[in-house]
Amino acid sequence: MFIDEHFLLENEFAEELFRKHATALPIIDYHSHLNPQYIAEDRQFSSITELWLGSDHYKWRLMRANGIDEEYVTGKGEDLAKFMKWAETLPYAMRNPLYHWSHLELKRYFGIEELLTKENGEAIYRRCNALLKEKEFSVRHLLQRMNVEIVCTTDDPADNLKFHRQIATTPFGVKVLPAWRPDKLMAVEDGLVYRQYLEKLGAAADMEIRHWPDLLEAVDRRQRYFHQLGCRISDHGLYAFPGADFSESALECLFDKLLKNQHLTTEEIEIFQTGMLYHLAVQNYRMGWAQQFHVGAIRNNNIRLYQLLGADIGCDSITDRPMAEALSKFFGRLDAAGKLTRTILYHLNPKDAEVMMSMAYNFNDGSEIGKMQYGAAWWFLDQLDGIIRQLNVLSNGGLLSRFVGMLTDSRSFLSFPRHEYFRRILCNMLGNDIQKGLLPREAFDFIGQMTENICYRNAKGYFFNS
Repeated sequence: MFIDEHFLLENEFAEELFRKHATALPIIDYHSHLNPQYIAEDRQFSSITELWLGSDHYKWRLMRANGIDEEYVTGKGEDLAKFMKWAETLPYAMRNPLYHWSHLELKRYFGIEELLTKENGEAIYRRCNALLKEKEFSVRHLLQRMNVEIVCTTDDPADNLKFHRQIATTPFGVKVLPAWRPDKLMAVEDGLVYRQYLEKLGAAADMEIRHWPDLLEAVDRRQRYFHQLGCRISDHGLYAFPGADFSESALECLFDKLLKNQHLTTEEIEIFQTGMLYHLAVQNYRMGWAQQFHVGAIRNNNIRLYQLLGADIGCDSITDRPMAEALSKFFGRLDAAGKLTRTILYHLNPKDAEVMMSMAYNFNDGSEIGKMQYGAAWWFLDQLDGIIRQLNVLSNGGLLSRFVGMLTDSRSFLSFPRHEYFRRILCNMLGNDIQKGLLPREAFDFIGQMTENICYRNAKGYFFNS
């Protein structure tokens, strides 16, 4: 059997840590891209293709690389045909994390232990579809099946959050909370699109946005609305960290130019984005929220597919912009003003690992445990080597014991075994250290508690107990 109780666990210490201190813990998934409408309506997916392949750009990338026509990736191919193309692709994905994840998901949700291939693909397709017709495989039951305690979605400031309100009126044992994602407030490269967004934001905040102070007031109103519905986390996706000098008068002038349909230069765009991000971070501090910065994705690289299909279709990659000086200036200004809230930094380029870790720890100030965090392995780094590397970099420069652990960052309701994947890797790392004498055997109980904290308790305290 491929995925058994020993999977990724190389010695008895690792197995005991996982069995006693990790496997049964609830999941707090503090960053996902799940659709709250599906949870509110307790959606029953029509097929494993819709559930498993319908929005998974990780799989789409591999299928294209395996010579699969777009008709069977994002096109109008029939469900069975699309699934069979993934079954045909998966054996060629060995050593890609999707090979592990896919088989973990088949086993944990559907009890399927055999390897998925084109030979058994149709039989597995029909077995999964038969189960998906049962009420126990609705979206809410899928979350319960994986022992999810809290899951945070990703939501725009102008969103009315009606589905979160609906979920709150029909509780089912899993907290589903919004997370604030104000990236569109930074997207001033296209003035027309930005002005259209400001109209939408103003309508949501029940006010007109005519000047820079109006924008800040609208942001404040929307954050307070999010807070009322349980939001405690802000998330920011950045191509590169902006590091320009700015003043309030400069931001007012640039905002006026935007509203007057005047073009901003590249330098002016960076000034505005730096100032906007600073004000968003100050507001996060005022709200008492934690904030996350995901840095380093260059998006929509395939112009042809972007024009055909839109964003988030598997054509994003890693950028190589430097970030150290901008990070230092940005967080230094917040810290000097006494406006720096709990913060997690994520990088996408492996070269930035030590830069990001060391920069985060510059701004721990003793005011609370683990205030500044070097975040989990993200996106292209969310795999065996990447997770081990992140844990090692964090251990070498900071306090692994205070780490807030893993997240899915996924659009799939079948993605939660990724927490098990992380927990097994963590337990194996600690178990190997005990085996080698790098950690003391007599401290096993403490190491067990540390494991529980990393997998569960640290995140709960960091985000939701403040």
